[in-house]
Amino acid sequence: MIPVMRKLLFLTLLLLILIACTNEPGLMKANNSSQMMQFNDTNDMTNNFYDNTETHSFIVKELTIDGEIANPGKADFTGLQKRSVIVKETLLDSTGGNRFTGAFRYDGYSMFDILDNQIIKKENAEEYSSIIDLYVEVENDEGDKVVLSWGEIYYPNNLHRIIIATDVSRIVPSKTNDLWELPEKSKLVAASDLITERNISNPVRISVKSFPKSYKMNRGMSPMYSPEIKLFKDGKAVGEMVSVPEVIKDETFSAIFYGRGRGIHTTMPFTGPMLKEILLKYYPLTRENIKSGIMCIAGVDGYRCALSYSELFNRNDQQEFLLIESKPGEDGGLFRMFAACDFFSDRAVKSINEIHIGF
Repeated sequence: MIPVMRKLLFLTLLLLILIACTNEPGLMKANNSSQMMQFNDTNDMTNNFYDNTETHSFIVKELTIDGEIANPGKADFTGLQKRSVIVKETLLDSTGGNRFTGAFRYDGYSMFDILDNQIIKKENAEEYSSIIDLYVEVENDEGDKVVLSWGEIYYPNNLHRIIIATDVSRIVPSKTNDLWELPEKSKLVAASDLITERNISNPVRISVKSFPKSYKMNRGMSPMYSPEIKLFKDGKAVGEMVSVPEVIKDETFSAIFYGRGRGIHTTMPFTGPMLKEILLKYYPLTRENIKSGIMCIAGVDGYRCALSYSELFNRNDQQEFLLIESKPGEDGGLFRMFAACDFFSDRAVKSINEIHIGF
């Protein structure tokens, strides 16, 4: 009996020591740190499909934030919450088709959080104080650049979908057990993209910019109407639109239309063609356009917003942009935009008279 009691006493003391160690401040800090590996559920003991394989950590390069902000400097991840996104990565191939490269869960820090404490200092603030014409250019250590609109970072219904990834885990199909090649470098991950060309490795710089097009502002313009939309590409006129082509069918989206300033506007549905179907012939799907394409949608009163090419033409969530046509002469017409992907209504530009593709 005595040896058994000694063993029990030893095990009890060992357990108490382990409990005490886990309550040490330093170890708790480590357990709560961003470097902690996620649980590897190899036996499917939970309903989570996305934690079944080992998590691999990247070495993250120093990231600089600059541009139209008052407090440029190094990005600080201290205190930021880690976010997770799931991605089916697919690239364009040389034949014009798609090349699937793997399904992954990425963990990291969202652009929403990284830029949250940056103080915006717009170059065009005197003319246009709204933030919706801002965009973000992300550059990696090889000089490769991609573009994100401010709206797709801060306005979407689903936040924190764009991250700087610090960790990766495969999402392995249970029958084929395909083990896709693991990325080896940290990367920008835009989880709402269908073709994932914007997922560039080793980002080192984030630059905040406003779309470089000046407009005469006419706030409170009433009545407000533009009978046509003029289309420009790289500053040159390429066409105009006075009606929607008959071959393009309408879509109807139910909506709770809510503004950041005035709150609820309407709960009525919106009907119109998808804007991308009208503009695709002017702005074709290419690797360069997906990565760095930028647009400006402007109303006759000077109100405007920026869109990245990818958020308009390259979505995997079907939360599309519609072009709404009103009755001729109606205030706010003839065309306005509806962004089904946005929580707020602010990018629903009325009386659109110009669409600029590129600079």
